[in-house]
Amino acid sequence: MTFPVILNFDQSVGEIKHANMINVTHWQDSIRFGCSEKKFRQFSHSLQQLLPENHGTVLMGSGDYHHVSLLLIERLAKQYSAENPIQVVIFDNHPDNMRYLFGIHCGSWVSYAASLPFVSHVHVLGITSHDIGLSHFWENRWSPLFHKKLTYWSLDVNVSWAKKIGLSHAFRHFVTPDELIASFLSEQYHSTQPVYLSIDKDVLSEEVIHTNWDQGKLQTYHILDTITSIKQRIIGSDITGELSIWQSSNWFKRLLSSLDKQPTISPDNLINWQQEQHQLNLTLLKALI
Repeated sequence: MTFPVILNFDQSVGEIKHANMINVTHWQDSIRFGCSEKKFRQFSHSLQQLLPENHGTVLMGSGDYHHVSLLLIERLAKQYSAENPIQVVIFDNHPDNMRYLFGIHCGSWVSYAASLPFVSHVHVLGITSHDIGLSHFWENRWSPLFHKKLTYWSLDVNVSWAKKIGLSHAFRHFVTPDELIASFLSEQYHSTQPVYLSIDKDVLSEEVIHTNWDQGKLQTYHILDTITSIKQRIIGSDITGELSIWQSSNWFKRLLSSLDKQPTISPDNLINWQQEQHQLNLTLLKALI
């Protein structure tokens, strides 16, 4: 049996029985939200020394660290190849496939994952962000979409324009979350490819949980149903979307964070919402065991 790992960047993940807690708080400011390619690879080297060879689900704290998923996926290169590929399934309210000129950040890592030779396809489930709307399409990285390596599964955002430029295969739109998940699982029913699963809890409705990003429409059972359906194929997983209060020492990161309009969290709400997050983590981990 493998045990969960907590990458303790921001002290937002509560105590989890049998979890391997790895202290990376000294990387918090340099990696959080975004960093240069050089800094990212420096952290990657450090992470390889810290992570056990075999481990369970990795909890990384705030969704501001979602780009660290790329490093966890890259570790699978030793086991998989273009001839023996995996799929990457991501629950996220955002495409995480945006252009970023200054390295890599939590909203730009998906194109890197899609370009890995042993990754056959990346699915991002539950997007309601207007990042995939017509007015923001130029900000997306187009290559994985046009090369049929990436699919957006979305709600509540107009993506009808995609058909006009030959991308209807990459933009799947649904009226309800139930329809979205049912369609995805139906499509996956006969697949035998291994799956790496990444969960950003901002995909969930605010009725379920609170995060520090704008949120989607899914309910907890949508994630649990998906895990149940593909569980025998899951070969790795991570969870992000915790709440933590952060003020970067870097003025540029402070500017980018303000442009993304991340909500301010009061200290009182932080304590209550982190407890809700903790209970949800336990539910997700139980399903993933």
